[in-house]
Amino acid sequence: MTTTDTTMAAINEAVVLGRQGGSSAARVKLVALWESIGVDGDPLHRCTLAHYLADLYDHAADSLTWDVRALDAADTLTDERARQQHASLSVQGFYPSLHLNLADDYRRLGAFDTARRHLDAAEARTDVLTDDGYGAGVRAGIDNVRNALAEGSTERLPTH
Repeated sequence: MTTTDTTMAAINEAVVLGRQGGSSAARVKLVALWESIGVDGDPLHRCTLAHYLADLYDHAADSLTWDVRALDAADTLTDERARQQHASLSVQGFYPSLHLNLADDYRRLGAFDTARRHLDAAEARTDVLTDDGYGAGVRAGIDNVRNALAEGSTERLPTH
């Protein structure tokens, strides 16, 4: 018997809403969920929610707040818990994307040295990524942020 994780379902619904152009409504829903989960709640819920919520903000400082929360939650997440959501999940597979997002936030804020450290951390962990769309997307994101850093750009990337 499979049970539905109602919190993950609510997070996914908000993510879909945000991707369909309802960023403001999605933010409201995700922040309300965050408040119900709590800072000590299920790390998978916190990591997933914060990771997606960060993408719904235009300002890098707001994104940074949520990306830091996502990384902190991942640090307390176990593979066992991740696999309860989906058998293919591994916490190590989260880190390249989490560090990439932090690198981009810091780059947009002009903290280039910190951005490079997170970009290096993302790249160092790409060996855990498979050759699927997710892995290709993360690798392309690393290249895009690395190029923007080389140019000294603080502009939001069109691929964000």
